[in-house]
Amino acid sequence: MDNSSAPRRERLRLVMVRRVSTVGQAADGYGLDAQDADCRRWNRGAGAGHKLVHSVVDGDKTSTSGKSTIDERDGLMDAVQWIADGRADGILAPNLDRLARELTVQEAVLSYVWALGGRVFTADHGEHLEDDESDPMRTAMRQMRGVFHQLDRGLIRKRLREGRASKGEKGGYAYGAPRYGQQVVDGVLVDLAEEKDVEDMIRRWHDEEGLGPRPICRRLNEAEVPSKRGGKWHPTTVARILSPEARAAANAQSARDRARRKEDTKRTRAQKILGSVS
Repeated sequence: MDNSSAPRRERLRLVMVRRVSTVGQAADGYGLDAQDADCRRWNRGAGAGHKLVHSVVDGDKTSTSGKSTIDERDGLMDAVQWIADGRADGILAPNLDRLARELTVQEAVLSYVWALGGRVFTADHGEHLEDDESDPMRTAMRQMRGVFHQLDRGLIRKRLREGRASKGEKGGYAYGAPRYGQQVVDGVLVDLAEEKDVEDMIRRWHDEEGLGPRPICRRLNEAEVPSKRGGKWHPTTVARILSPEARAAANAQSARDRARRKEDTKRTRAQKILGSVS
């Protein structure tokens, strides 16, 4: 049979977009290698054998994990820039769930890529075509998948929170990094002998020599005694060891600082969005 007159399928330049989701990995272990394999498998079977010209990752050890909005996703923004620069024709992701964690972000990403003249493919679906007024079901089905992906992640987070709370109620260790002098073993908080010895020494310097946090901190650093994380000692850390009240106050201040940074981030993003539409 002569196939010389058969139309040749278009070969595109695609950027592979992968993302590590802490919540998703807890549920399915769908890591970067598996995502890469699925994308390449789809590409080989797509007929056209598109050219993968670039690959980006969000949420790995060298990126900002847990970010969901477009402007916080360095890898995704890099992929979009390739399209804007004319170096790529579209993006390829394992699925829409890895492209975006939330439905609103998913739709924003798709609209952004389409507005640049790019095309969007996922290994589990193929091409996601632009919205068409004559085919509203296309948009509805895509958005429904996004809704259920978002619901699934929300349920996973809920189960994790409830599991940690239940563990804490039963006396197990559930939250945060253990303080100096303790470590987690098989999910239980236990004393760490080497650090307990240092704690006892700190208290002796305070009780017997009358040293405060700063002189004790200086003495520890001069003796090259490592802190909990292996670095230099700070007076605040020494104060927490000497006084449970100081430790509680420092923890409360840390919580307030985290809340303030979260609000500052929201305001910055809101100002950026308002500035872009003004």
